[in-house]
Amino acid sequence: MKHNSEILFGVDDVPNPAQSTAAAFQHVLACFVGIITPTLIVGAALGLGSEIPYLISMSLFVSGVATFVQAKRIGPVGSGMISVQGTSFAFIGALLVAGVTIKERGGSNEEILSTMLGISFFGAFIEIILSQFVEKLKRFITPLTTGIVIMTIGISLIKVGMTDIAGGFGNANFGSTTNLGLGAIVLLIILLFNLSKNPWLRLSSILIAMAIGSIIAAVLGWIDLSHLNTLPIFAVPEPFKYGLTFDIELFLPIAIVYLLTAIETSGDLTANCLFCKLPIKGAEYYKRIKGGILADGCNSLLAAIMNTFPNSTFSQNNAVVQLTGVASRHVGFYVAGILVILGLFPIIGGVFQAIPKPVLGGATLVMFGTIAVGGLRIITAEKIDRRASLIIATSMGTGLGVMMVPNAIEHLPIWLKNIFSSPVSTAGLCAIIMALLIPESKTQEEPVLNEETSTDNLVKES
Repeated sequence: MKHNSEILFGVDDVPNPAQSTAAAFQHVLACFVGIITPTLIVGAALGLGSEIPYLISMSLFVSGVATFVQAKRIGPVGSGMISVQGTSFAFIGALLVAGVTIKERGGSNEEILSTMLGISFFGAFIEIILSQFVEKLKRFITPLTTGIVIMTIGISLIKVGMTDIAGGFGNANFGSTTNLGLGAIVLLIILLFNLSKNPWLRLSSILIAMAIGSIIAAVLGWIDLSHLNTLPIFAVPEPFKYGLTFDIELFLPIAIVYLLTAIETSGDLTANCLFCKLPIKGAEYYKRIKGGILADGCNSLLAAIMNTFPNSTFSQNNAVVQLTGVASRHVGFYVAGILVILGLFPIIGGVFQAIPKPVLGGATLVMFGTIAVGGLRIITAEKIDRRASLIIATSMGTGLGVMMVPNAIEHLPIWLKNIFSSPVSTAGLCAIIMALLIPESKTQEEPVLNEETSTDNLVKES
């Protein structure tokens, strides 16, 4: 027990099983919806149907294994902290580009999954390689570029959340007052619970809101659970179930997102270090950051093998560490165990598949908006001089521009079109290039990272 009012258990302390289990369930509550939502979005958008419950099971299973690797720190792999891993929102745009392309070519669901998993598998090596050069990437791994990437991720996904609130693509009642009303109820419940002083209500606000929204939908006759009878009781993980297919043109956007994910992960891990009262400079700090990014890459490699989408470190658990005062990485082993157990039962994925789109949209709209606000907080915590203003304006302008006017890049070569069709890869690539090309003012002071300011600088809450 540490003599510190903020930290009850340090990184290497070992709480008893009851304390560890209680803390672990709070991490799971905070991250559960975030882990399965990207799979739900991609699966529904591409019409993957019966494959979705299995994909959700594998996303939970791999999240558990990946979280264990991060906490355990196996050799050079892992941060040695409670770095909960889960399916990354950052890849949704690039995955949808790949999936839609294969679908338009007449590909089956298996071919769509094979391609998405194949490009994700080979893309993971980019993050693995980048992890070995963390110290040399400081020039563009900055709060400014990190903030731009995170804010673009959030803004670009808001359209997905709003589409679901209206009923989802292809819904005959798209935009009906019933759909909008149900989505609004879910959103308002989340807001009300987040204003509560009860930490358990705040942590579980999204799950509770989705449960209430689903009950209302069931009363309206919108929920059909008949498909649960066809699901196996136990999901047996099958490596390479859908195979791996590589397409160089579809690979490029994924490759860029892996680069951006490394930047995002460095910010998440730095925030984690701050909450755990660990150093944020020096050899030990860089060892944790390098190990965390390396684990990100290795775990995404594992995710593709086990039939789910790329993983990244989650920021939600940083808030849980701050709230509970439990920074022990041993709690991460309990989190990992719970997620693995949840992932072995497909019925969990089947239940979430049955959630009506307006309910899902009401929850994800808040999540995506929070991600965008987190990026904005990181950016505004830095000094916004002329150089920073140019980088932000150009990066956000190009990134959101291609999202709003997708036809503007219609005549580009296919490989360029695939890269710039994703607002995240466009904005992130632009920010990195400009950060490298535009020199910093010699009179500009380096931002000081300390405990008083770093929480607002680096943490994106969701």
